[in-house]
Amino acid sequence: MPTPLVDDFGREVTGVRVSLTDRCNFDCVYCHNEGLGDTRGPMDPQDDEMSTDDVVRFLEVAAEFGVDAVKFTGGEPMLRDDLEEIIRRTPDSMETSMTTNGTFLPGRADDLVDAGLDRVNVSQDALDPEAFAEITKSGAYEQVLEGVRCAVDAGLDPVKLNMVVFEHTAGYVEGMVEHVAENDGLQLQLIEYMPELTGKPEWNIDIQRVHDWLSDIAVRVEHREMHDRKRYYVGDADAASAESPDAAGLGMVEIVDPVENDDFCANCGRVRVTHEGYLKGCLNRNDDLKSMGEMTKPEIREAFREVVADRVPYYGEYLVENDRGEWEINEEYIGA
Repeated sequence: MPTPLVDDFGREVTGVRVSLTDRCNFDCVYCHNEGLGDTRGPMDPQDDEMSTDDVVRFLEVAAEFGVDAVKFTGGEPMLRDDLEEIIRRTPDSMETSMTTNGTFLPGRADDLVDAGLDRVNVSQDALDPEAFAEITKSGAYEQVLEGVRCAVDAGLDPVKLNMVVFEHTAGYVEGMVEHVAENDGLQLQLIEYMPELTGKPEWNIDIQRVHDWLSDIAVRVEHREMHDRKRYYVGDADAASAESPDAAGLGMVEIVDPVENDDFCANCGRVRVTHEGYLKGCLNRNDDLKSMGEMTKPEIREAFREVVADRVPYYGEYLVENDRGEWEINEEYIGA
């Protein structure tokens, strides 16, 4: 396996997150893109989106640099009808995953697995249809539930439910935790709301309260070095002695809490790719974009080396605390 590139902060880049489109058939209230573009259904790549060959060519170059994992995202990546072909042509050395809202998984989950998809994250912020519709501005609640079932039945492992935790969803966390504990094959990923991306700081909640509650009810707690994350195993205490941590009656809940967490950024090993074909060193920045030109392999290699060399942690470097304890952009990067 080739040796991964390392940025100036000692972080190896071993993963890429590839946005295939910014189109989405949901209009979630916490999303900074909010349902852009033509969402009538899966279709060919649009004029502003990388072609199938472009995506595959980038992944082949990324594999040359020791990248061993790719996550396909959007928008809604399943609005691309070439998704199965992209996955099928992804280098065999890469673990392949996807983040989706789940509405197109019924009818496609088996084909995605056959193409080589290993695991999936499905956005599901509530188990109540009315609450789901309020948050997503979508009436696709039953389709999402069916999509999750199809993903589990197709053998995707794990199937993670992504839930953004903020004012609108905090009251549903307990029910979602119980849901994954009671259903084999499911895990829960609670994602801290990032007010700077939406301009709605009043929707924020103290994520530490969720940590404290899970600590109180968990059978056991694990700590992951990546992003300084904690995993809480909840449910039937008798299952704690089982060989598998995902045994029936024991659900895994992980919290992704990047806000004001420089340890989170210090362990980040991913480079992002926009649907138009730009590389970026940080998901939360749009001022570090690097074009891959006409997407030839030499151009991709050069851009990849440059974006890794220029990566900086978002918290603690790009954002720094001022004398008032507020986060502000480091002057070194203003206008850079």
